[in-house]
Order: sequence, then C-alpha cells, then structure tokens
Amino acid sequence: MKQLYDEISNQTASLITKKYSTSFSLAVSLLDRSIRQDVYNIYGFVRVADEIVDSFDGYPQEDVFDRFEEEFWISLKIGISANPVIHAFQNTIVKYDISISLVKAFLKSMRADISKKIYQNKEEIDEYIYGSADVVGLMCLKIFVKGDQARYSQLEASAIKLGSAFQKVNFLRDLRQDFEELDRNYFPNVDPDNFKDSDKDMIVKDIENDFKIAKEGILQLPKESRLGVYLAYKYYSHLLKKIVHTPAKVLKDELECQTRKKYLFFCNHIYDTN
Repeated sequence: MKQLYDEISNQTASLITKKYSTSFSLAVSLLDRSIRQDVYNIYGFVRVADEIVDSFDGYPQEDVFDRFEEEFWISLKIGISANPVIHAFQNTIVKYDISISLVKAFLKSMRADISKKIYQNKEEIDEYIYGSADVVGLMCLKIFVKGDQARYSQLEASAIKLGSAFQKVNFLRDLRQDFEELDRNYFPNVDPDNFKDSDKDMIVKDIENDFKIAKEGILQLPKESRLGVYLAYKYYSHLLKKIVHTPAKVLKDELECQTRKKYLFFCNHIYDTN
C-alpha cells in the first residue's frame, strides 16, 4: 500500500509544479524520465514553502511554517509523512543522499521572508539567495548527476551561479510587486521608489557574469538533464534581455508574460525538431 501512497505523493508534487509554473514544468518535461519525477518532488516542496511565506497573508504564517518544517524533520526521521508533498520530497532527499545542510539553508531563507524586509549589505543578500535559490539548484544537480559526488563537485560552482542568476532576474522582474505588495527590498543600497537605470545596469552586469559561468556548467551536464536546464537558462536569459531594453522606471510584471510567450514558442520549436 505504501507504493500507492508514494505514487499519489509524486503526482501531488507534479501537479503543484504544473499549476504554479508553466515555464519550469516545461523545462522539467525535457528531462529524462529517469530523473523527472524527483525534480518535481523538489519543486513541490519548495513551492509550498514559498507560498506559505508569500501568499498566506492573513493567516499565522510563522505557525504554519513551523508545522511545515517540523513535519519535514519528523518525516526524515521516520521515513514517511501524512503530507504528500513532504513525503515525496523526503523520499528524493534520501534516494540521492542530498545534504541536509542544503535543506536547512533553504528553510532559513524562506523563514526570513516572513519578517525580514530589507537587506542591508551584500553578505546578507548573498546568504538569502544561496538559501532561496542556489541550494535548490544544488539539490537538482545531485539528481542530474545521479548521486555521483565527483561530478557534483565539478559542477557545483556553476550550479550556484545559475541559481543566483535566476533569483536576481526574478528580483528585477518583481521589483514593484515585492516592494509595494510585500514591502521587501532585495537590493542593498537601492531605493525602489527611485530606481534608476544606473541601478538596473549594475544589477544586470552582475547577472550576466553569473550566466556566463553557469553556461559553462550547463554544457557539461549529463545528456539526461542538459536540454531541460538549457531551456530554463534560455528563458531567463531572454527575460534579462527584455529587462535590459526596459527603462528602470517602467519595469513591471508584464515582462514575465511577454517573455513566456516567446519561451513557449521556443519550447514548441524544440519539440517539433526532436
């Protein structure tokens, strides 16, 4: 009977991925079947954690997050959880011997979103980005290399850069929403009320450097994962180009919608030629 519960848990993680992120689920669909489900399992867990701290407004977010985190640690200890998302995630963590330090860093950054609104310096935001994005990429990398620690170590630095680039692009894309709706500012020494082109150009340059290093690692990924990761890279690279050509004062959420249309065309083209 546990096999049936495992299947239902996996399906739940997959459904969450597909409902919450069309772009990411398309990229995952290009991964080899042997690793696809475990990536869904990771995304399902991190998506729910992110929703708790971002969209459970009006509810006791810290209490909900406390219970979510506690249930994960219990599941890791006993090998099962009544929460299908957590159950699927912990199965993947155990299967690939993914470092618990990565999960701890992720949970720490998510918890920060409940109360921390401003990041004062580079050290603070680097720590946040590492926990909120880089470690998710590292968890996926462990799956991509199928637990091969030597290959994981070889690609670790580029995976971190890719996660950082994705997160910083998200910060730029969601600048207005983060500031006006969530009262957050992820850019030290930048005033969202007076966001200038010089501010944007400085951030873009940093992202471009991250992407350059990340691409070198993508090209070295196993064939089972290379195309899916490359597609995600192309999506975010295109979004960055859109941001580059958008004046700082008019940066708004429509960028994501416009870029997704081109991304879907690109994805369909890949399906048609493979």
